[in-house]
Order: sequence, then C-alpha cells, then structure tokens
Amino acid sequence: MRIISKPAYARAALLGNPSDGYNGKTISLIVRNFSAKAVIYEWPELEIIPTRQDQCRFNDLSELLRDVRLNGYYGGMRLVKATIKRFTDYYRNKLDPPTFSIRYHSDIPRQVGLGGSSAIITAVMRALCAFYEVTIPEELLPGLILSVETDEIGIAAGLQDRVAQVYEGLVYMDFDKQFMDEHKHGLYERLDPALLPPLYIAYKLDLAEASTVFHSNIRQRYSSGERKVIDAMNLIADLAREGRAALLARDYETLGRLMNLNFDTRSSIYDLDPRHIEMIELARGVGASANFAGSGGSIIGIYRDDEMFDRLKLEFKARNCAVIKPRFEERDKGT
Repeated sequence: MRIISKPAYARAALLGNPSDGYNGKTISLIVRNFSAKAVIYEWPELEIIPTRQDQCRFNDLSELLRDVRLNGYYGGMRLVKATIKRFTDYYRNKLDPPTFSIRYHSDIPRQVGLGGSSAIITAVMRALCAFYEVTIPEELLPGLILSVETDEIGIAAGLQDRVAQVYEGLVYMDFDKQFMDEHKHGLYERLDPALLPPLYIAYKLDLAEASTVFHSNIRQRYSSGERKVIDAMNLIADLAREGRAALLARDYETLGRLMNLNFDTRSSIYDLDPRHIEMIELARGVGASANFAGSGGSIIGIYRDDEMFDRLKLEFKARNCAVIKPRFEERDKGT
C-alpha cells in the first residue's frame, strides 16, 4: 500500500507583518523546529482520522475547558475537511475516484502566532497533490491555501504564512496590488538563509489569543480610511523593503532597529495583550531586538552572542516562556 507523508513547518515573520493583508511587503522564514504532517493512503472509504486536537473525551471539566481554549470548538478537523473541499473545487471534480484515509499531526505551539493552522492546511494540500499525482503552480498554491481559511471557514488571515510555508527557507514578499490583480499572486523572492544573523524565538507556554481576535477591527479601520492605520501599514511595508537591503548588506544593526520599529509601529494601532508587550520589553532589556513573530504570543529578534541567548532563556523561563534558536534549513543527511 502506498503511504504518503507530507510536512509543513511553522513560520516566523521577521519584518513587514501584518502589512501582507494590505498590499504590503514582508520577510518571513520557516521554523523547522516545529511541523505539521499529513499522512494519506488509499482506503475503501473517505476517512479523516481525528487526532488529539479533535478529542471528545476528557478526564474532567477543567481538561475540556483547556482544550477549548487551545483548539477552539472544532480542533483541526474543519481545516482538513475544508482543505479537501477546496482542493476538489480547484480541480472541478476532474480527479480520479480513489478514496483515501487521511490523518494529521502537529507539534506547532497553538495560538502563539507561528502559523499552526496554515501549516496543517499546507501539509494536507501537499498530501492530496501527491496522492492524486497533480501539481499546483508554486506561486498560486499559497492563495489556494489561504482561501481554505478565508472563504471556507471565515478566518481573517493574509498570504504571508502560506507563502513562507510553500516556498520555505527565507522569503521576501511584495503584495503590490496592481501586480496581484494581474497575476493573482504576489512577487516572491527566495533569499539565502545564510544572510540571517543569530536569531531567537520566544513563545508563551500558556495560551494566547487566536489571530481572528487579534485582527478583529484593523481591517474595518483600514477600509474606512483611518489615516493612522493606513500610514502605519505603509510604514511597516517599507520596513520590510529596507530590511531586505539590510540583510543583503549584512547590516544587522540596522536590521535590529527595523525590527524594533516594526513592533513599535504596530503597537501604535493595535490594542495588544500586556503579556505580549512584556515579552518585547524583556528581550530588549537584555539587549536583543524584538518584534512579534506573528499575531501575538511569540516574538523574534537578534541576539549578540551565546551569553545573551542564555540570559534570554533564563529571563523568559521565569515568565513561563520558551526560547529557541530557529532552524530554517534541513539538517544534513545522517544527523
């Protein structure tokens, strides 16, 4: 029996987030420390196998409440179902008839802005493509993955996560409106991950807000023409463009300054969780730069040396946060 297994990885936004939803520019990298994986094989019936994120049996009430806070009321099953539907719609029922059994697994920390939901969808989409032996153009695949959340489920999101997870590595993205209207995708440029300085990611071990809550009213304010929001999004997009130049020049002092400014500009228009602001202030107090890695609950920045990294780990551990060095390239074979 042919068994297909396809992964997708967590992602961290370096610069430009959240301007991707407003025809801006971003730089993001995948984080191979965490992944989602979809496994699919031919089966007499079409079967979606639940995982721990979809459990319906609990030891007590507190366990149920924690599960709802972590996974919502639907877990990951709705992501899988919606992906299968969107994939089928894309091919307009021209697929061969074999049915399949599919399951997924994810160890990406939930609701801390590391792209956990989009990784599940990306892994499932890759598995379906491999199972039916079809190929979706790389530049169009992120948009199809995004439509699973925005059109099928109604989750507010932008293209950035999906581009990073499809292209992998380090990616500069330009979502210029005129180009996107004409080509149905943005301008995506792979950058050499060797250009990156030493990076850390810190994330909360307790639960954060879902990105649907985080993005709740910015779209309305932007669409209504609020100058403060529009100017902030334009500035954040420009920071990504400047960050690309800083990376190519290996000007890490400028890159760190731009990352700090990205967060500071963002905080001027968003009502942020004080716990997440504390994470930024803590990292900067140690001497590192700090920016949100996503929608909240995780941050990313540049650290100077191992001594500073050890200080970050110590300080964040006291606040129930983990600190890692993101891995964005495949390990050497045999390691």
